[in-house]
Amino acid sequence: MIVRLTAAHDPIRTWFAMGDSSPSENEFKRFSLSIFVVSCWTFQLRNIWEEVWMNKSFAGAILIALASSAMAQDAMKVVKPEHPVFRGAQTALLIGDLTKAETIVQRVKFPPNYKVPPHTHPYAEVVTVMSGSFGNAMGEKFDPSKGEILKPGSVFTLSAKHPHYVWTTNEETMVQIVFTGPGGIVFIDPADDPRKK
Repeated sequence: MIVRLTAAHDPIRTWFAMGDSSPSENEFKRFSLSIFVVSCWTFQLRNIWEEVWMNKSFAGAILIALASSAMAQDAMKVVKPEHPVFRGAQTALLIGDLTKAETIVQRVKFPPNYKVPPHTHPYAEVVTVMSGSFGNAMGEKFDPSKGEILKPGSVFTLSAKHPHYVWTTNEETMVQIVFTGPGGIVFIDPADDPRKK
């Protein structure tokens, strides 16, 4: 159905006509002009807001970059030669405190042909492969044929308490892990826990 709007269908005139009397031509023109002015003013405010927002976003990006630079300089103080759980792996805590409920960013360097048995974490995590080849699979039994090898730049996420296992191929591999602490790991088979060996 096609509806053609005529002067009789004009919403402004219809709105005026709902009153006791129809508006005069001058009242209608003034009302129309005021609607036009308010519309222009609203549009201008929107443009001003967008400009301010863009400047704030730009300023915010600069502040984040400066803060990241400062944090990266501090990160050199927390490089640990030995990972606290994975013997033979190295870790660098870039941001956060593993014992607190805060954002944690850490990098872990695994030697070639390294295996981490099936385990879970109490937190969700985002893992980015920085270098090397990193095997990743889900499940409670270690079976590399059910996973895939991820190359540098690959990113994957894991839900909290989701059983998974990882491994490296014949090259040293570094990953960056981001999560909300505190840190923790539970091995599916307690006999696999290197802290108990």
